[in-house]
Amino acid sequence: MSERTRVALIFGGQSSEHGISCLTAASVLKAIDKDRYDVHGVGITRTGRWTQVPLNVIEGYRIVDGEAPEVAEPEQDAVWMVGEDGCEVATRSGEQLVDIHGIDVAFALLHGPFGEDGTLQGMFEMMGIRYVGSGVTASAVGMDKHFMKVAFEAAGLPVWPYVTASAHRLKHHRRAVVDEVNRLEYPLFVKPARGGSSIGIVRITEPAQLDAAIDEAQRFDPKLVFEQGFVGARELEVAVLGDPDHPDGCRASVLGEIRVSAEDGFYDYEAKYFDEDGAALDAPAQVDDELAAQISELAKRAFHAVDAEGLVRADFFVTDEGAWINEVNTMPGFTEISMYPTLWQESGMTYPELVGRLIDLAMARPVGLR
Repeated sequence: MSERTRVALIFGGQSSEHGISCLTAASVLKAIDKDRYDVHGVGITRTGRWTQVPLNVIEGYRIVDGEAPEVAEPEQDAVWMVGEDGCEVATRSGEQLVDIHGIDVAFALLHGPFGEDGTLQGMFEMMGIRYVGSGVTASAVGMDKHFMKVAFEAAGLPVWPYVTASAHRLKHHRRAVVDEVNRLEYPLFVKPARGGSSIGIVRITEPAQLDAAIDEAQRFDPKLVFEQGFVGARELEVAVLGDPDHPDGCRASVLGEIRVSAEDGFYDYEAKYFDEDGAALDAPAQVDDELAAQISELAKRAFHAVDAEGLVRADFFVTDEGAWINEVNTMPGFTEISMYPTLWQESGMTYPELVGRLIDLAMARPVGLR
């Protein structure tokens, strides 16, 4: 029996961020300490099928000709089971189960709905398997920009003006929604409420563009959030890491800053992942000590506002009027060059150390209610 912790890397998924999740799995697999962990790859295809993926396949995931990798549709499906010795993953071959592996902890590297939003975390909870990151409630709140902002406001965090609209309101009371949105100041950002990586977000500068922006954003989520845009603001980010032994319950990294080269200042999907010149990431950000302390404190408050565990990236806009929280991400971009690991590297923690720390946090907390 191996004394190494058995880790399942879970990636892919049915969201629009499927490819980014695959790239993240390749980065984590490269960094994870093979002397401490037995690693098993479990992919979810775009159609929702589960499959055990060989490690050499994961290692080969990369962007080719501008296309992100995908989990291939399997000939045989993977299944999860709860046995006498805990959780196991296996492959179904006809009426038999083969390639059976015990799992101590799941490291879900999924972004977006059906992975980052509490659905997968609920499965882990029911199966009694430890997992990296936030629980069901925090994951759901952190995925839904509407309820996230409600949680921020309840915690007294500074939130910029916004409007939310359900699919029902947009269908049956669209005129009222449009009137409410037009009370905000342009430019506006029209966003899928439960999306990520800026996919489906539309920036508009006048009311005449609103209907088309709603239609585009609803291709990705029937529920939308309309945010009043910032003009000339700095975009700062903080990586927050859970630390049960710290008086604050978590620690904040140095600050990072995103400087977007596009004239409209929109840090979109292409700029994030495919355009090498789309944005510059300054880590650490050039800020004075007072602002750094303020943003760090707000980031830790945001971590607790959504009841997060493990990891969170908190994003802020800073103007001459002050600092405003934009959102938190409970499973932020996690490739080696993503902002979250980069900020911890700048704070003195290497990428492999960060991976190990997150697994240790998951293993240390109890299963069930906590």
